[in-house]
Amino acid sequence: MSDPRLEVDLAGVKFRNPILTASGCFHYGKEFAPYMDLRRLGGVIVKSLSVKPWPGHPPPRGAETPSGMLNAIGLQNPGVQAFIDRDLPWLVQRKVPVIASIVGHSVEEYIRVADRLRNAPGVVAIEVNISCPNLDDRSLMFSSNPDATGAVIRGVRRVSSQPVFTKLSPDVTDIVEIARAAVRGGSHGLSVMNTALGMAIDTESMRPKLSTFTGGLSGPAIKPIAIRCVYQVSRAFPEIPIIGQGGINSGADVAEFMLAGASAVAVGTANFTEPTTAKRIYDEFVEYLTRKRIKDVSQLKKMLKEG
Repeated sequence: MSDPRLEVDLAGVKFRNPILTASGCFHYGKEFAPYMDLRRLGGVIVKSLSVKPWPGHPPPRGAETPSGMLNAIGLQNPGVQAFIDRDLPWLVQRKVPVIASIVGHSVEEYIRVADRLRNAPGVVAIEVNISCPNLDDRSLMFSSNPDATGAVIRGVRRVSSQPVFTKLSPDVTDIVEIARAAVRGGSHGLSVMNTALGMAIDTESMRPKLSTFTGGLSGPAIKPIAIRCVYQVSRAFPEIPIIGQGGINSGADVAEFMLAGASAVAVGTANFTEPTTAKRIYDEFVEYLTRKRIKDVSQLKKMLKEG
């Protein structure tokens, strides 16, 4: 059997393979260059960008948990212009497709970031992070409300020259309802899912392990939730490309997400424990496709045996 076809199409953008890196877990790529050839990746979803620099939360802002980790980084970043001036040229020079994750405290801030990235070289898509659970006031999380979700996506669509992907949160009553609001707002695709809200307490000091008390839970512990969310959203919107994420650590995990309905995946927390994780996952996934005699990666979305 010849090598399987790995190229995927996400809202008109072609990626050489479906293995991406998740926002916040691969920084802006340069730090991982000593460990792997970034051109082996389908692309990089860079750490979320805001209009102005965000300092993030005070330490402690990370804690290991069974089968995962909690973080309360607070979306620390140097601001979109610093990324364009300093980090993006490095990625462009290495021909690494970039999906830029954007954040904001208001619809206007999201619009301003997207406008700065309009026609930016190498930025092939925008991921709108409306679902991070580490904002100062969780009650204002855009992705918990369909109207707020739609308002952000409509605003970004007005100025963006790239396809828009909305990153959804699992911490909602009905993720399909929020996905519907994003799609109606003009989202070309969906990223499913962000971290789940969690908390850990040190029983010796009797203090929360994070300065913010709660934070985003990621890693293998949340994978079954992510698979469920991808399945539900993909069944509701079969024509919308989905980037599946949440606890991916093997080639089999990639296959599981794609069987559930994802068109591509993003590897996150695993990068912290093994910098070459994405390369290993790629090799394992190719081996899986070859063993199963699957000629085209796009076939996986149609192969789930239900009932």
